[in-house]
Formats: sequence, structure tokens, C-alpha cells
Amino acid sequence: MSRLRSRSALPALAAAAVLVLSGCGALTGSGDDSAAAADGGGPQVVAAFYPLAWATQQVAGDRVDVANLTSPGAEPHDLELGIGETAELSEADLVVYEAGFQAAVDDAVAENASGGTLDAAEVVDLIPASEEDDHDHEGEEHAEGEHDHAGEEHADEAHSEDEAHSEDEHDHGDTDPHFWQDPMRMADLADAVADSLGEIDPDGAETYADNAAALREELTDLDAAYADGLASCERDVVVVNHGAFGYLGKYGLSFEAITGLTPDAEPTPAARAEIELLAREEGVTTVFSETLVSPEAAQSLADDLGVEMATLDPVEGLSDQTADQDYLSLMRSNLEALQAANGC
Repeated sequence: MSRLRSRSALPALAAAAVLVLSGCGALTGSGDDSAAAADGGGPQVVAAFYPLAWATQQVAGDRVDVANLTSPGAEPHDLELGIGETAELSEADLVVYEAGFQAAVDDAVAENASGGTLDAAEVVDLIPASEEDDHDHEGEEHAEGEHDHAGEEHADEAHSEDEAHSEDEHDHGDTDPHFWQDPMRMADLADAVADSLGEIDPDGAETYADNAAALREELTDLDAAYADGLASCERDVVVVNHGAFGYLGKYGLSFEAITGLTPDAEPTPAARAEIELLAREEGVTTVFSETLVSPEAAQSLADDLGVEMATLDPVEGLSDQTADQDYLSLMRSNLEALQAANGC
């Protein structure tokens, strides 16, 4: 993946950081909490986007205030770092990010990070991008008769068509970065965060480990809710705006993305026609749009199919409408939406 690297000199950046950070608190969190964390001498931690920030904060607890580099309402795929965010990253004791997901963050970590870094892509098991619609070798399951349906051939054809959605789609490389859709992979990330925080703050190591263990229990419950809630569905094909849900394939669903892995990419006419044909054959009742990006592509397909449109949140970031929710509540809302659309 090609990346544009910043040419700003570190001395200039450091000077600007003083000016910016002297007038600003952490990028996220209340001012009082941020000040308390700083005054307490706890580690300075930044995370690249919402799921990483949420998991990191759950593990950090009250000892650390975690700054999110991606502002609420912003699409994380499109993140560009300003001087304030770059300065925050450069001063952090720990940066939690996912290589290959946000080029601007990758570049800033490589050039400016002075503390520890935790790359989620190295501590969770990412599935190949080609499995976005296969959900862990769905074809093998179909061969065994577990989810046999006429769309299997269409899925194979759709994969080749999806490769032509947009050159932008390949920015994510060969893996699907949206691992947070699998609660158990989030638990693996939490364990890694606890280890990293324990290394830079040994006095809090036990607290971080305990918090990660408690979070794993919550995420295990969420995983079980998905497995039970999607165990018996009338339909197993789900049409979504972009390929952010491939990890949910472990629960027996097959996700067909209108725009591929990149939410604002333009589908080719052939790929669009393929998805429409598959949706009709499979009796799809709902086309899912998402938060943070335009619903135009999903609405157009829903209109052509004569079916409903609903929202399935990729949980990539909070919006004005979801500001009072969190990862767990959004994932449970998604489960309810999938059950309603697929007759589960």
C-alpha cells in the first residue's frame, strides 16, 4: 500500500505541539478526567479510532484517559491528522492503532511515535479480504449442507466482480481490517492492551489484567448472544453498504457488500447487478445502510428491489445519533436488526 509521508520536521512539530497542547486537553474525554489522569502521572495513551479506543479505555479504567485520534462523526477510513493529533501521538506513551487501516496514522506512527506502539493487526487473527463474504470458508460449510443455497455460485462470481469495485478497496491490503465485529477478537486485543499498559505502568499491571479479564467475560457473553440469536434464520444472505461485517460470518451469515471494503467506493455495474440478482434469489427483505456515510447506494438498491432499508452500524465510530451508546450496545442493536431482517 502506497502512503504519502509527512515532511514536517520534528523540531517544528514539537514546537507546535507545545502551543497546541497548552491550550487543549486530551482529544477525547472530559476536561476534568483528562486533567486528573495527567496530574496523576498516568501513561498518555492514544488510539486511532473508536473500537480501539473503547477497548483500550475499558482495560485502562480510571488509571488512564485514552485519546481517540478520530473525532466523533468522522469516517475513520478517511482520517487526516492535524497538528494537534500528530502532536498527541508523538507525545504518547502508547499508541494503539491498526496498520493498513488508516494510512495517515501509519505514517505518523512510523515518523513521530516516541513511545510504545500496539498494532492490532499483529495481535488479532485477521481474515483474508477474500473471505469477506465467505465467512471462514463458507463454501466448505455449503458443501456439507449446513447453509446450502443457490447463491453459492453467485458468491464466487461476486468476489471477482468485487475486485473491480474500486482501486481504493485495495488500500486495506490482503486482509479484512474490521475485526472488532467479532467480540472474541476484541477480547484478544484487550489482553494485548493490558500487557502493553503493564509494561509502561508496572504499578497498574494487575489492574489492567483484571480489567481485561472482566471485559473478556462481557465479550464472551456478547459472542454467545450472537451465536444463539443467529442459530436459526430463515435467510442467511445479508446485503450491506460496505464490507465491514465479514467477521460476523462465523455465526452463519453471508454478507454481500455493495461498495466492497471501502464505504465510499463506487460499485461497478456488473457487481451491482450481481448483488441485485443474488438478493432477489435469496429473498432478501432488507438492504442495510450504515452510519457515517451516505445511504445513497443502499437506498438505490433497496428501491430497485422493492425492499426495506435499515441501518447496520459498522461500529467504526460514534455519531450524533449514537453518542449515548457504546460498542456493546451498538453490537446488540445490530444483532436485533439482523434477526429482524433474516427471520431469526
